[in-house]
Amino acid sequence: MDSIWKKASREVLMALLFFLPVARRIRIERWLRGREEAGRLAEADVAVVSFGKSGRTWLRVMISRYYQLVYGIPERVLLGFSNYHRRNVEIPKIFFTHDNYIKDYTGEVDSKASFYGKKVVLLVRNPKDIAVSQYFQWQHRMRPVKKRLNNYPPHGAEVSPYQFVMDPDCGLPQIIAYLNLWAREAAKVESLLIVRYEDMRARPEETFARVMDFVNGRASRADAITASVEYASVENMRKLEEKNTFWLAGGRMKPGKKGDPNSYKVRRAKVGGYKDYFDEAQAAEIDEYVRKELSPAFGYDAPTPA
Repeated sequence: MDSIWKKASREVLMALLFFLPVARRIRIERWLRGREEAGRLAEADVAVVSFGKSGRTWLRVMISRYYQLVYGIPERVLLGFSNYHRRNVEIPKIFFTHDNYIKDYTGEVDSKASFYGKKVVLLVRNPKDIAVSQYFQWQHRMRPVKKRLNNYPPHGAEVSPYQFVMDPDCGLPQIIAYLNLWAREAAKVESLLIVRYEDMRARPEETFARVMDFVNGRASRADAITASVEYASVENMRKLEEKNTFWLAGGRMKPGKKGDPNSYKVRRAKVGGYKDYFDEAQAAEIDEYVRKELSPAFGYDAPTPA
């Protein structure tokens, strides 16, 4: 209820500021969102941080299922911030964030100081696959107001996958800058677990068990780990989305357009699938850009030697 009230208050305030120039309204809304996120982060026991389309919803469903099985929480209730904690205080308050707006409130453009003293799960993914998934998110699921707020191509624009992926405002340059900043700041975070999407795909039970051991601060129940991974399989996640199982979570787990697989939250979940959308020359240029720019800290393409 608290989050609904804050969102409603923010939307009312922004409606009252309709007379301001668009750029100023965007700055104010980003500041307001950053203030909300900073407040949540301060209260949280654990923060799960990721760039958009890195597998955060998949991980959220697995964590939700684990607590549902262990503590008897109803299936339709998806883990939010403190909704599970209110049901059982043994469950930590978990803040899921794409870390989009906190810097607009704190001014921490070149640091992650707000996260230094927190327990953080950093979920990362190959930026090439992120960029293509973001393209379909922008095309089929993203609301026009979010496109304006985050400087994405305007609603209805004709943009090819290659143009989107190489766009400095929404494509690889932005994603790589995000990952590189976290790579530089990682050592300053007191309690940090880095989880790669690719490892979750290759070794789901082992990787998820590491996450839950870290989040809870103790060994996880092996039976609940196995059942949670099975529940969050790609096939079952699509079924859950089609049936609108998590209707209480709003549009988070709901197709943008029923019957259109590209509009589903769970689209392909394919490692290395970015190559399917580019010709040979485009794919080579994308590969070279990532090799040159991305930090090797996460084990993806290493920078080209000077």
